[in-house]
Amino acid sequence: MKQVSRYTGIWVIALWSVLLSSAAAARADSIAAIVQKFESMATQLDSNNGPGWPDSRPEAVFDRLNTYQALHNRLSALPPIPDSSAEAETRALLDWRLNILIEGARFDEERIPFDNGDGFFNTANYAAATTVIRTERDGVDWIARLEQLPGYYDIQIANMRRGLATGFTQPRVIAEGILTILRTAADQPVEASPLLSPFTRVSSSIPPAVSQALRSRAVGVIADRIKPAQIALVRFFETEYVPGARLTTGARSLPDGDAYYRYLIRRSTTLPLTPEEIEAVGRAEVARLTRDMEEAMKATGWRGSLTEFIAELRSNPRFYAPDLQTYIERGSEIGKRVDAMLPLWFGTLPRLTWGIRRKPLETEASSSGYDLGDPIKGISGSVVVSSRSYREPLFSLPSWILHEGVPGHHLQIALAQERADLPPFRRKDDITAFVEGWALYSEQLGEEMGVYRDPYERFGRLAFNMWRACRLVMDVGIHWQGQAPTDAERCLLDRTTLPQTSAHYETLRYTAWPAQALAYKIGELRFLALRQRAQDRLGARFDVREFHDRLLDDGPVPLGMLDQRIERWLESRPH
Repeated sequence: MKQVSRYTGIWVIALWSVLLSSAAAARADSIAAIVQKFESMATQLDSNNGPGWPDSRPEAVFDRLNTYQALHNRLSALPPIPDSSAEAETRALLDWRLNILIEGARFDEERIPFDNGDGFFNTANYAAATTVIRTERDGVDWIARLEQLPGYYDIQIANMRRGLATGFTQPRVIAEGILTILRTAADQPVEASPLLSPFTRVSSSIPPAVSQALRSRAVGVIADRIKPAQIALVRFFETEYVPGARLTTGARSLPDGDAYYRYLIRRSTTLPLTPEEIEAVGRAEVARLTRDMEEAMKATGWRGSLTEFIAELRSNPRFYAPDLQTYIERGSEIGKRVDAMLPLWFGTLPRLTWGIRRKPLETEASSSGYDLGDPIKGISGSVVVSSRSYREPLFSLPSWILHEGVPGHHLQIALAQERADLPPFRRKDDITAFVEGWALYSEQLGEEMGVYRDPYERFGRLAFNMWRACRLVMDVGIHWQGQAPTDAERCLLDRTTLPQTSAHYETLRYTAWPAQALAYKIGELRFLALRQRAQDRLGARFDVREFHDRLLDDGPVPLGMLDQRIERWLESRPH
């Protein structure tokens, strides 16, 4: 990669200087001081809370790398502390996080700032959704951020041009989909812009005239500065990015692609797994779930083949909601029913509430799922649906609510957010294997909780799990073995109940976002294994509420650290 090699010599000199200076200061250092510096950098990169937008210029990325290396050197120079210490997990987590950031810097990922339906173009939309204007100053600050948005887009264009020059791009089929999204945003009327949504959450303490004046200023910024920038993005994709995007689809076809995909596996799963090991797990899970699905199918009274049963489920209108509102109402009923069950399964529950809402038009191309709330700002967690969600079968809805709502994403994330005694970076860490592994474990927990009320809903749960097993085989097939995405898609079409349009969308997602989808099933299997270990060791003394609290109360961690967390808990239990 030409751009990366250009900086290599500079990095070596800078990192050596950092190493010498950090060693001299080690004796006066502390974990708290290192965490504080790390979090100050995280704040600068947090598009929801920072004063501007994340700076991804090469020189800024280079400066951050130097700082990460310096922090890692300082952390390594600290004297050992007992595993039982309150700081031990924070130290181990920060060490893992810094190692991942430092290792990943060599791949210059800023050159691809988007996946198949999401990316830099939605950064401001997500920030708008969590911005609350309580004072006039808040309104002025939001307008100042809007004024900086065209510059943020310019940086992304410069980075993508570096990607075009070095062969580090998304596949053309992905780029074409993004062009459609960008055109939709550019064509949207100014008054309908999601960037104005903070002005729907204005404190009553602000005089109406002041509120209206602030909104009018924001409208002017969007019309005069942001709309032209959005049009420029469309032109860039039309004339440069789409024509120059690569025609291959696998990550292995990128420069240094072998090493890059292996790194992505480590980052996503948090484990030192090879592509071959991932595929083997996937194929074993596909075989197991096929057997379970056939048993669940027979429980419905169906006497044909699994292929015929899946075709019937896809085509029979009785399994689908007539409209989105009906779908949301059914999901809300399931969610409220699960809410009432939670105290039997968890000793600690979050205070933050959650609900189901429709996604803004601008973000509909991204996956439906969970949007974080903010207990400090007074924003509830949200399970979000798109206009096409109701085309998913209703018998899969319980699994989806368990995954995205409770006891899945909302419960786990809100519990971490409310741990005011933990460092901020631990309260909001998004370790995919933990977060998604827990949510997938929650789908299976629904069986024990009694959420699934008939054989069709149980089949829906298994079909959802098969979807995650297929991901392992598909991701490795596309990105390591050179399989065409259309061929990989057969696993979803033949073995799950996903509608054909959803199966195609999901395949594009795995194509554009290598290794991310591996975390779900790998994480779930680790959660299940840890529970089995605890049950085997404790026998009649096993308390599922205590076990779940021990898993979640201290926030997400890599799977190896989670294993150690549970082992310490087991060893501390009276014999």
